[in-house]
Amino acid sequence: MTSAASGAAQTLDVAVFGAGRIGRIHAGNLARQPGVRLKYVVDVNREAAAALAAQHGAQVVDVDAAFGDASIGATVICSSTDTHAELILKSAAAGKPIFCEKPVDLTIERARACAEAVQRAGVVAMIGFQRRYDPTFAALKTRLDAGEIGTPEMLIVTSRDPGAPPVEYIKHSGGIFKDMLIHDFDIFRWILGDEASSVHATGSCLSDPAIADAGDIDSTAVTIRTKRGRLCQINTARRAAYGYDQRFEVLGSEGMLQAGNMKPTEVVAWSKTAVAQDVPEAFFLERYRAAYASEMAHFHEAVTQGVPVRTSVADGLKALELAEAASLSWREGRVVTLGD
Repeated sequence: MTSAASGAAQTLDVAVFGAGRIGRIHAGNLARQPGVRLKYVVDVNREAAAALAAQHGAQVVDVDAAFGDASIGATVICSSTDTHAELILKSAAAGKPIFCEKPVDLTIERARACAEAVQRAGVVAMIGFQRRYDPTFAALKTRLDAGEIGTPEMLIVTSRDPGAPPVEYIKHSGGIFKDMLIHDFDIFRWILGDEASSVHATGSCLSDPAIADAGDIDSTAVTIRTKRGRLCQINTARRAAYGYDQRFEVLGSEGMLQAGNMKPTEVVAWSKTAVAQDVPEAFFLERYRAAYASEMAHFHEAVTQGVPVRTSVADGLKALELAEAASLSWREGRVVTLGD
């Protein structure tokens, strides 16, 4: 952090990389934090960068200019996945606190190199697994840890998108396990507080043959066995006609906890023929609006107050290892055993 003026409150100057939809969300939430100034926006799409910069009184610069400014107190990486590792490494080398969207990288080797660089540099580094910051999910985790349902034994996760992204995106996404299920793998580790000993994944392409032509699938079923013998089942689909379906349940020795969908309103209409309520929120930006705000507030606390981050690069690496194992399991039709 740099001091804006002698005796004045300190100002945290931030460089945002990526001016797409998630970059706009994070920039807006970060700008609401006390003492934060969005100084730079970096994006290969200069028009998008200019629009976001104008909204927050920032400047559009290139990568080298952003890292060449010693006043930058944090970097927020929301650019395409293939840029994440390079920007993390640059940030760590410059001693800048880092927030980076998932995944760290599409390869375990590069993700591990990022984790090692961050550890050597001793900088704050947080990965964007926003589901941990969702109020409903976080409340379930608190009650689970308090022993409300005894010992957790099984986790069942349902994660369905309202529709698939463009095939051109899918071709470069790393596949459904790294692009979509990486969030669910993080939920698995967070909720059960355990690590996987084996992964079995299967999948199909049921909504669009062009997805299969791109070498990917749109529907999956994953079973994970943990080192303590607990079980997790994850079912995902890229097409749910009724909206964005995000829920899970934990079965314990003394009961069960469920976390359901969010809806635009909680109004329920009762008539002679039916009871009706809103379908789930349209997509992730609506469903996780509060989570994104809480996530960025937590990053601000980590940078300015030294609070330990709740979603680290190590968490990103672990989730990526599970995604890699699931992909291998699907492609080879076998159970994949994980090492220590």
